[in-house]
Amino acid sequence: MKLLSTSPTQAINLHLRAQSRRRTALADSLDQVRAACGAFEWVTLTYLGWLIAAIFLFRKNLPAAPLYLLVHGSIAAGVVLLAWAGSRWDNSVLRFWRRWYFLPLWLFLFEELTRLVHLIYAGWFDSWLIRFDHALTGVYPWDWLAQFASPALNDFMQVMYMTYFLALVVLPGILYAEREWRAFWTVLTSMALAHYTVYIIAVLLPIESPYHAFAVLRQAPLAGGPATWLMDLIERFGRVHGAAFPSAHVAGAFAALLGAWRYRRWLFWIHLPLLILMIVSTVYGRYHYLGDGLAGLLLGLAAFYAGHWLMNRRGSLPRIQPPTSAPD
Repeated sequence: MKLLSTSPTQAINLHLRAQSRRRTALADSLDQVRAACGAFEWVTLTYLGWLIAAIFLFRKNLPAAPLYLLVHGSIAAGVVLLAWAGSRWDNSVLRFWRRWYFLPLWLFLFEELTRLVHLIYAGWFDSWLIRFDHALTGVYPWDWLAQFASPALNDFMQVMYMTYFLALVVLPGILYAEREWRAFWTVLTSMALAHYTVYIIAVLLPIESPYHAFAVLRQAPLAGGPATWLMDLIERFGRVHGAAFPSAHVAGAFAALLGAWRYRRWLFWIHLPLLILMIVSTVYGRYHYLGDGLAGLLLGLAAFYAGHWLMNRRGSLPRIQPPTSAPD
């Protein structure tokens, strides 16, 4: 019986072919991930990458920096995994979260800024905004508006302030329900650019807001009814100390408003007066300086156009597994 043997040349060729197959499999996997991620994911991953780099570089300024690196690395991996899973499996719950995970993600990323605003600089830059507001209006707007305060007006302004949360979901919800996926992802990408840019500026330029900058405002809170009570409750457990400039409320809502102008004109006319009143409420409620709102408008405008530019690029739409019963 003759034993089979492999020559050195054959062994090398087998090894090279095995390496080639592994490289091909890896390339295929990376291609699947790239196809699964759309412009929204790349914007999100870019922000997370920036934040991870900033935390690493300035880790001496952040207690528990290794934990923050682990958490944000895990979030980035989770975003990729969710996108990849959504591109491979037909599951209604998975498809839903694939499109709506931005809500808890943005809430977490904003709330954590209260611990990250001094990652680079230890102080506050509110004096710049205070001087800007006075130079622009001749008064301190949050103080001037206090003369009109009443329980009814306070409640009304708190309701207007909370309309920001409607701006986050109403237009995306309509586009989602009507399966207009390109418009849906374009609106989300624009709002993502607005929010993430606010978060970056908040770390680079810490602004704490009139409420925190002036002790007298905390000693004389605005009294109101149910809406004021609810907002006080939310603020008690979720108020972010810092991250006031630019206003994330204004930037995100204005990007959504411009999206409504393009995709649902009727919604624009409903949203417009709410946005104007919301901008007033941010100053009236002592959450922001007037300059925060103006910067938020400029940022929302830039984010709207940048989001549309990104969505016109190849591969901007994510690949999501459609239900077997109907095209997605």
